[in-house]
Amino acid sequence: MKFNTQLIHGGISEDPTTGAVSTPIYRSSTFRQHVLGGGPKWEYARTGNPTRASLELLMAQLEEGVAGFAFASGSAAIHAVFSLYSSGDHFIVGKDVYGGTFRLINKVLKRFGLEFTVVDTQDLAAVEAAVQDNTVAIYFETPTNPLLEVSDIEAIAKIAKKHGLKTVIDNTFATPYNQRPLTLGADIVVHSATKYLGGHSDVVGGIAVTNDEEIAEQLAFIQNSIGAVLGPDDSWLLMRGIKTLGARMRIHHENTAAVIELLEKDPRVARVLYPGLPDFPGHDIAAKQMDHFGAMVSFELQAGLSAKKFVESLQVITLAESLGGIESLIEVPAVMTHGSIPREVRLQNGIKDELIRLSVGIEDEEDLVADLQQALDQLS
Repeated sequence: MKFNTQLIHGGISEDPTTGAVSTPIYRSSTFRQHVLGGGPKWEYARTGNPTRASLELLMAQLEEGVAGFAFASGSAAIHAVFSLYSSGDHFIVGKDVYGGTFRLINKVLKRFGLEFTVVDTQDLAAVEAAVQDNTVAIYFETPTNPLLEVSDIEAIAKIAKKHGLKTVIDNTFATPYNQRPLTLGADIVVHSATKYLGGHSDVVGGIAVTNDEEIAEQLAFIQNSIGAVLGPDDSWLLMRGIKTLGARMRIHHENTAAVIELLEKDPRVARVLYPGLPDFPGHDIAAKQMDHFGAMVSFELQAGLSAKKFVESLQVITLAESLGGIESLIEVPAVMTHGSIPREVRLQNGIKDELIRLSVGIEDEEDLVADLQQALDQLS
């Protein structure tokens, strides 16, 4: 099946018992066993649930992996992946990652003896130079949050394989509609399914997919042991959202083009960050490994202009954390999503106080452009 057809008919798209075209929500916490010790397919909902299993199969198919795992949040999925490893293991981590990932690493995982070296994964020489005897994996985002930096998945995966390491990629911004890292050599993909996969700002969830049978077995054990699983109702909501991912992304992309056209010509905008721009660093790599460039746009106001005044002047676009919903969402990373990162580290990484991150929704593009224009005019 083609990708857009698979969005609708992938996974378990028809209930084998009733023929229902919408996967039933199985709310049962436990399942009757007819034979003692008979090894039933379903026994306890933390271990496995038919609704969740349908979502997990669908995500494995979309990312072209062997197994998918659904968690209670994107952070829970990331935590599960790091839980594959042990005290003393070392990770190479991209410098521009979601603030929650930064917090998880520095406030939680380091306390359990995991070691981390932060590098610019755009610099392949720096990635290879960071490899140590105890390095086990390379973890990064592409495009990154919030600077939309692009790293070469295939090249980094080759470095990883050369040194016997695993490659883990957060594919939240791109989604499998735009990019499938496992086909480029990655071993594990994670998502905050709260974002584009759900698409309606009404569910929190996380996904991990792997193309390695051994990793899949280990992740299944960790998922069951830690227990941060996605419930059946939220699993159903995610599957419903995924069915329209292709249709939504096409409108997201059309609106993004109109928004960028406005931002690029307005003198109050210092620069626009978007992988689809021909002069954007990493554009050629993005064009090679992505089918489309996505609908996340970051931009900096001119120095001294108030990001606070700008975002508070918007009337259609919503000031809120998160992204990937049908509604356009805007935020100031230095205050919101990346506020947990010390300011000196933010500035070193290129996250200025004037930086704004915009998740372009599927409203009428004229309304979005007009709203941005009037908010920019408030700064004059």
